[in-house]
Amino acid sequence: MPKKRQILVIGNNENGCTPELELLAYEVGKEVAISGSVLITGGLGGVMRAACHGAHDAGGLTVGIIPQDDASFANEYCDIVIPSGLGLSRDFLNALASDGVIVVGGGSGTLSEMCAAYMHKKPIAALRKSGGMAAKFADQYLDHRQNVKIVGVDTPQDAVKYILDKITA
Repeated sequence: MPKKRQILVIGNNENGCTPELELLAYEVGKEVAISGSVLITGGLGGVMRAACHGAHDAGGLTVGIIPQDDASFANEYCDIVIPSGLGLSRDFLNALASDGVIVVGGGSGTLSEMCAAYMHKKPIAALRKSGGMAAKFADQYLDHRQNVKIVGVDTPQDAVKYILDKITA
């Protein structure tokens, strides 16, 4: 049996996550599940919870890699919880566990995960209209190394399609 594709969805936590971002993240999670891929998130609130909710409602499998050492911190839509106990360092684990990354809004924690994915040359899609780090870095490189271009997309469907095209190429 072939390995399942694993797509990381990152973005705003519960602080700063608007209802519009939650809806967008829900749709991204749903599209990940429809594609037959495993959804990976940081397992907490905001975009992470909304994406897990969308994937869960579409019958997908969700994995939450949380910074705490206690699984009870994970959102209720995580099917598998990995309590890393790594604090903010878990951003690297999230990036390395994924085949590709989708960015919905986001702040400095999201940027940390983007940098980890970028350094490891993971394909990254950023939803342009979601604001935050996604809008700031869409359609550009993070630095002079030009490891991978962060590709701006307009819809959750486009985000998942881009990641799948890159990881199955």
